Amino acid sequence: MKKFLLYSLVALFASCSGGQVENKEVTIPQSNIYEVNIRQYTQEGTLKAFEEQHLERLKQQNVDILWLMPVFPISEEGRKGTLGSYYAVKNYTEINPEFGTLEDLKSLVNHAHNLKMKVILDWVANHTGRDNVWTKEHKDFYNLDSLGNPAVPEGTDWNDVADLNYDNPQMRKAMIDAMKFWLKNADIDGFRCDVAGMVPTDFWVECRKELETIKKPIFMLAEDDNPEIHKAFDASYNWKCHHILNGIAQGKNTAQDLVALYDTLQQKFPKNAILMNFTSNHDENSWSKSEYDRMGDYVKQMAALTYFLPGMPLCYSGQEAANKKALEFFEKDVIDFSNLPLKDFYAELNNIKHSHSALWNNDVKFLSSNDNVLVFERKSNDEKIICVFNFNADEKEVALDGGKTIKVEGKGYKTLFE
Repeated sequence: MKKFLLYSLVALFASCSGGQVENKEVTIPQSNIYEVNIRQYTQEGTLKAFEEQHLERLKQQNVDILWLMPVFPISEEGRKGTLGSYYAVKNYTEINPEFGTLEDLKSLVNHAHNLKMKVILDWVANHTGRDNVWTKEHKDFYNLDSLGNPAVPEGTDWNDVADLNYDNPQMRKAMIDAMKFWLKNADIDGFRCDVAGMVPTDFWVECRKELETIKKPIFMLAEDDNPEIHKAFDASYNWKCHHILNGIAQGKNTAQDLVALYDTLQQKFPKNAILMNFTSNHDENSWSKSEYDRMGDYVKQMAALTYFLPGMPLCYSGQEAANKKALEFFEKDVIDFSNLPLKDFYAELNNIKHSHSALWNNDVKFLSSNDNVLVFERKSNDEKIICVFNFNADEKEVALDGGKTIKVEGKGYKTLFE
């Protein structure tokens, strides 16, 4: 006889106590990512302060993979704002002294590993800062403008950075060697690669092979949404899903748009490709405002959807604190962690992801998207989950197979575990 456990938006999260799982590593298909903005995370803005004040808490939140935004020195030439962009790297093999030292990073990584968490570094391979050490020693590493100076990346207004030349094999080797440095000297577990699609895919294929001579397995996340990038990367951005989630909350899209998207994704992407789902990240928060501005009362519903749809969910710094401000990108702008109203919410979602094999694959079967109510099935050999997301403002009664009906409140969801 089949058993169903019914979880509602209220019942599931109002009473949960965090649902922390035992201290063991989980596989990549079970994992979640947490993006760490070191500059804004603490008043000190250092690796050491983050480790001492928050690492254990994030383990209690059932976080698996810590993505550290760039920790390297920031170029001064053309610097934007007071502190500059993390993505204008001055030296690929040093730590930004504002953040601490190499020993501080090693301590953080070691502590995370002891907690069975992984750490990946944000890597900027398409361009460097305008006074990067390479600009003085290896001008041939760059694409040059009409005056013979390192060029701004084509089609951008990123005038604080210089475009790298991937036709130069020596530059490619230097880039890979710099990435190896962090595997060797800090024992990191992989990289999130900025604007990965602006770098030739054949470089990433070569790069991954070389990196795996130092450490294997590693985890590679690409800021890109082209299926080809999965020749070298485990995961890429689910940008189109993100935009549809915003659109649904704003009344510009419907449940049918998600169904159509996943029909396309399933056809175009390799079966084992991991798509990262998110309601916020550093770019979205700083340039498009917080998820509360974009999604309003739909925030928790859309966050839950990023866990129940195929893919790997992301939580950005401050989301568990219900941060509603757009963080300054080039200035100090500390996140307020004095209250954590959504800590248990994300902890329980992470625990569900860890615990249910039906959420570990890319299979999804859409059962209905009528009346702006999305009903879909996730399935493994061991279990089946039926998910019902009501994107309307008012309560809806939804008919399921076998004559069952359930009521789902407006902007809410229910999941049935079989």
